[in-house]
Amino acid sequence: MNKTNAMRILDAAGIDYEMKEYEYDENDLSGVHAAEHSGLSTLEVFKTLVLISNTRDYFVFCIPVEGELDLKKAAKIAEVKKLEMIHVKELLGITGYIRGGCSPIGMKKQFKTYIDENAILLDNIYISGGKRGVQIKINPEKLNKHLGNTEFYDVLK
Repeated sequence: MNKTNAMRILDAAGIDYEMKEYEYDENDLSGVHAAEHSGLSTLEVFKTLVLISNTRDYFVFCIPVEGELDLKKAAKIAEVKKLEMIHVKELLGITGYIRGGCSPIGMKKQFKTYIDENAILLDNIYISGGKRGVQIKINPEKLNKHLGNTEFYDVLK
């Protein structure tokens, strides 16, 4: 398989990762499906959510695939009044990624990205590799530092 943009960025940054491919289903692009078909726990696979604020700024949150983002907590962390999910039709234009293949690494523009605190309980987490059917296994601390963060956040309901 050819490397994705996310993998090339990690290579250039000297960050270790492993790539894992799985069979995906066009009718079920959920993170839970990705975890099950990768033979992974839903606790270690994280989905990438893109939100827009009342100030029209975009923010990205990485949370466990079975988790639900608490929009009030997320807005407080992002220091805005309100956040809402972008419409799936807008995802490609904003990020350069499609649903089921959206990685927090390598978007068209690097938006402020927050990783849920459950990531620190694990040696490695899995995030989208930037293409459907591809996961990247990565150390959450290294990922968080690469994204410009010094802490993890409590963002789940």
